[in-house]
Amino acid sequence: MKTKKRTTIYDIAEKLNITASSVSRALNNRNYVNEATKQLILKTAAELNYKRNILASNLRMGKTKTIGVVVPRINQNFFSNVIVGLEDATYQQGYNLIICQSNESHEKEIQCINTLINQHVDCIVISVSVDSNDYSHLQNVIDHGIQLIQFDRIIDELETLKVINDNEQASMEAVSHLIEQGYKRIALLEGPQGLAIFSQRKAGYLKALKKYHIAQESELIIENAWTKELGAQATRKLLSLPNPPDAIFASTSDFSALGVLEVANAMNIKVPTQLGICGYANEPFTELTTPSITTIDQFSVYMGKTIANLYFQENENKEVVITPKTISIMPKLIVRSSTIKKG
Repeated sequence: MKTKKRTTIYDIAEKLNITASSVSRALNNRNYVNEATKQLILKTAAELNYKRNILASNLRMGKTKTIGVVVPRINQNFFSNVIVGLEDATYQQGYNLIICQSNESHEKEIQCINTLINQHVDCIVISVSVDSNDYSHLQNVIDHGIQLIQFDRIIDELETLKVINDNEQASMEAVSHLIEQGYKRIALLEGPQGLAIFSQRKAGYLKALKKYHIAQESELIIENAWTKELGAQATRKLLSLPNPPDAIFASTSDFSALGVLEVANAMNIKVPTQLGICGYANEPFTELTTPSITTIDQFSVYMGKTIANLYFQENENKEVVITPKTISIMPKLIVRSSTIKKG
């Protein structure tokens, strides 16, 4: 099947037997073309279904007015809401988004970055994949003169604009809540410690134990339990201990917490009286489970708007070199039925 050729200004010029520069001036509403010719050009452009090449036009001005976004998973509420916030703020400024999903693959993340560089985007916003093991592809973004903004999962060593949560404080508050509800053996499901957000959440967990003079027990800390399946696997291991935990803090995600709840239900363990469960991210399903799951709201839509506004603020003055900075947003503990032992 033959593809229909896109109409260009040269097609319009040929049809009217005038110069392409005259067509360009008329289509860009310049004053150098008389009104009758201008109207004829506009009429012919409409008849030939001419569509302006916005990308080419913006490139000539040194901007594409396009921002690339790379997230680990689009179908997680946190990341989709960040995109909602980003889109809302960028749309108001006449910018478009190109959204890519790494699917937690470092290799695919690199492919996404290369694609966005080739698209000449003005900025790349990224939350790195869980198996990221180097950041040369992100340095490549900076080397190409493209603004890089990291959020949530960040590479500390890269000096860029960053928008994060106060993960350590939020985790400390969550574990402190569990202790204050009477739970004494609190297990931690942790994510890969190479990523700052997960090491910070572990630090908050340990800080809460120390505050309440509760000894740290290595058997209660399970590494890399960051999906529903891994959360369930970790829970079966924890509940088979001679002295099992009476609460589990799924610091990686609410999906991990859901895995905990499903195993508890299958083993006829009553939540919250026999086992307290706390997740992280405030996914919509946490309100709908029985019992509903205590979690931590990261204010994801607000985070997306903050990222966009940071980009626009930092780029208002083109002569000023952008100084790396970090904006931290304080999450909020959402207490629900899965951890309420005391009235």
